[in-house]
Amino acid sequence: MSADPTVLVIGGGATGTGIARDLALRGVDVTLVERGGLGSGTSGRSHGLLHSGARYAESDASGAAECLAESRTLREIAGACVRETGGLFVRLESDDAEYFEAKLAACKEIGIETERLDSDAAHDLVDGLSDAVVEAFRVPDGVVYPSRLVAANAADAAAHGADVHPHAPVEAIETGAEEITTVDVGGDVDGTIEPTHVVNATGAWADRIAGMAGCAVGMAPSRGVMVSLDYDGLGPVLNRCRDPDDGDIILPHEGEVVVGTTSVPVSDPETYETAEWEVERSIEECAAMLPAVAEAPERRTWWGVRPLYEPDEAASDRRGISRGFTIVDHGDEGVSNLYSVVGGKLTTYREMAEVTADHVCERLGVDEPCRTAERPLVGADDPDRLDAFVEQYGGPNPTDAGVVETDGG
Repeated sequence: MSADPTVLVIGGGATGTGIARDLALRGVDVTLVERGGLGSGTSGRSHGLLHSGARYAESDASGAAECLAESRTLREIAGACVRETGGLFVRLESDDAEYFEAKLAACKEIGIETERLDSDAAHDLVDGLSDAVVEAFRVPDGVVYPSRLVAANAADAAAHGADVHPHAPVEAIETGAEEITTVDVGGDVDGTIEPTHVVNATGAWADRIAGMAGCAVGMAPSRGVMVSLDYDGLGPVLNRCRDPDDGDIILPHEGEVVVGTTSVPVSDPETYETAEWEVERSIEECAAMLPAVAEAPERRTWWGVRPLYEPDEAASDRRGISRGFTIVDHGDEGVSNLYSVVGGKLTTYREMAEVTADHVCERLGVDEPCRTAERPLVGADDPDRLDAFVEQYGGPNPTDAGVVETDGG
């Protein structure tokens, strides 16, 4: 490990490993540390939707367009880290028809490919679809396997000279002369790093890391439950076409479906309560779209914490916070070499990494273009190799634990 890398990236989720890969491809000396296995925070505890952008089409057109563009890019570069499934937005007879029309029109305006289906066509497409579904439209949703995606980014970063260290928690940060001077790292590293610049890519934990340097971010995290159920044969992602609410998405995996989710504010992303009602409500609401999931055996249940950024947030459930991303330059707080990247979605991790790397490279005087949108991830088309990377970097995470195959899982 380099004891004095040019850039230290803290956080080994999709965004952190994406930043490490981007910087390494530009020839920057970069070290990444993650306190647990890679992807063990928010990235590996999501529902795993590869967003077409349709979920945000009428509420956040620019964010939806970002999702559309990045989902197309991931299909080109990520191979077996993603799966093409397609998606449906379905309207039940009790749902608002005007909302359906507004959602469909917004998708078309953004350029999201859609196909309107009547009730018969929707039922022909999805076996077991509820009789209460009166219409639907297709969108180009898909599924992400975050364990593979994160590990592939890390492996690609390492192949281009980066040092990647899972199980290496940051224990202390020292500052002096208006910049970070040293970072003490425990675990497998157990040493002191003297970086030139530091990127805080710890998501919902961003305030904790920034606080070690005497800075603040302003996170407003919320928890959400996901439940994996035994269910084979679902083709497309199912989205309930209504205002965002609990239990409005079902994702197909091999031999299972993942249903969710809820949105409950938490003050601490590390220690928070969970509630059985979240599981029950998510299954009940999803069963309104696909009734058989109500009786399907549970495989596993997990909660994730969304890394929402809103310094002045006062909303009750935080569903209204933008899913866009922000780079916080802490120079205004007297720490000129610390940057926090917060917010965003798994689908847009690569863009988040590119914008962050652009910012850092501008500060470094590095004039190299981003190459991550054109270069396939290492091992992308070899599932066995991807799963070996997953095992190397800490093992599979809950989202795709039923898909990723490793010797230890």
